[in-house]
Amino acid sequence: MRVLRRTLGTLLVLGAAVSCATSPGDDARAGDERPALLAPYEQLLPSPASVRAEGPGYAVGAGTVVRTGASGGEEVRRVGELLAEQLRGPSGLPLPVVDGADGDGIRLRLDEQAEGVGAEGYRLESGPSGVTLTARTPAGLFHAGQTLRQLLPVSGPGTVPGGEITDAPRFAYRGAMLDIARHHFTAEQVKRYVDQLAQYKVNTLHLHLTDDQGWRIAIDSWPRLAEYGGGSEVGGGPGGHWTKDQYRDLVAYAAQRYVDVVPEIDMPGHVNAALASYAELNCDGKARERYIGIKVGFSSLCVGKERTYEFIDEVLGELAELTPGRYLHIGGDEALSTPAADYAAFMDRAQQVVARHGKTVVAWHQLATARPAPGAVLQYWGHDRTGAAEKAAVATAAKAGHPLILSPADRLYLDMKYDLTTKPGLAWAGFVPVRRAYEWNPGTYLAAAGVPESAVLGVEAPLWTETIATRSDLEFMAFPRVLGLAELGWSPGPGNWTDYRRRLAAQGPRLDAQDITYHRAPDVPWS
Repeated sequence: MRVLRRTLGTLLVLGAAVSCATSPGDDARAGDERPALLAPYEQLLPSPASVRAEGPGYAVGAGTVVRTGASGGEEVRRVGELLAEQLRGPSGLPLPVVDGADGDGIRLRLDEQAEGVGAEGYRLESGPSGVTLTARTPAGLFHAGQTLRQLLPVSGPGTVPGGEITDAPRFAYRGAMLDIARHHFTAEQVKRYVDQLAQYKVNTLHLHLTDDQGWRIAIDSWPRLAEYGGGSEVGGGPGGHWTKDQYRDLVAYAAQRYVDVVPEIDMPGHVNAALASYAELNCDGKARERYIGIKVGFSSLCVGKERTYEFIDEVLGELAELTPGRYLHIGGDEALSTPAADYAAFMDRAQQVVARHGKTVVAWHQLATARPAPGAVLQYWGHDRTGAAEKAAVATAAKAGHPLILSPADRLYLDMKYDLTTKPGLAWAGFVPVRRAYEWNPGTYLAAAGVPESAVLGVEAPLWTETIATRSDLEFMAFPRVLGLAELGWSPGPGNWTDYRRRLAAQGPRLDAQDITYHRAPDVPWS
């Protein structure tokens, strides 16, 4: 239970050793260590599955065109247009996009028989006449384009070194979660985060849309959820919410970058914003006061009322209609005010609602203590101090065929402080420095509990926003740890910290050029 772990974690970390850290406005450097010069292929992050550097490369210049193939279709054309736009910014080159496959330039090629790349992978070949990006799907071409961006200078024209990459992801699900309920963030701010994630091959954005402190998505059938429940946030700020059009636009924007949006309506706990908006959702028929603190576990939908299930059916139905992806997340964590039997009964019916609307359930791993529906995905947020019984319940669910998303709080929670001097963030799961966020193996993480790698759907880095209200703080807590998440999800494992820290350092100028605020971890040799 996160509320109890926060207390225990805080007591533990107060006595921990303190390492040097920076605040978003600081400009600390990594001691006197000089950064090692890496060849372009050695700098790539995530690290590709196979790389061969060989021969002369291709000079990208004023005459370079992006070729989208003779039969690539409209979607490949869109991938080419977006890649050209991404490359024009730093290079200053015109980079027109043309149909057809013949001629020099950057060539995008679909080949459904391409070997060793799977659904999202690609092959990149560079030589004097150009760069050829080959994939089975447009998503693979997009990922190839993001690799190409890293092979070119941060600014100005340059040469793509000669060689070949064959690449494919380790895990199908590579996600980041953003909590816009505790503090409201606009759709435009979230679009910026999507761009930052997609360039490192993160393919899922999980949006925590509702909680005790605010309801952030308009629901036509229950308008006061957003109009009233959205008018608060932690600390007493004005809050806010997204219209349906803003949500649709964000989903479409993410889809163009091959990022699926997974919306979350947390239930049966974390619902005070809803209980404040509608008295009928409370067992006593009395609306609750809006909440601006950060405690958890005190709110619950009224499990015994049939109106409660009409509510979740209408809310999830509208959200399912807005969301083309396969998943709906229904929370299910920290339902401390809901008795265990009521919790299980509620989750039974909530999962049935999700199925009726054609979606697959995702829930926090507490669903394992109830009755996960067939195919339901569990998101594990435990940590090193999580009890054996809790892990055993998760393992039992995994053995029954429920895929797991791993989000261990003491490794992937991006709101955990780097160390005692970090200004934003919390520490209930302990400090999470950059090395700790990277140096673990998702495939074997729960092996001692009996969970095989085959049960792991992927990894996700949540960013809760109880203490995070600005873009600068959001980026500072996410970067560079979210890059470790990207590599853990994509690259063959296990990773090597000594190698990774050098490649991470090489990303510094790229993050600087994009005006991304990030923590300059003292054990990374930043340039």
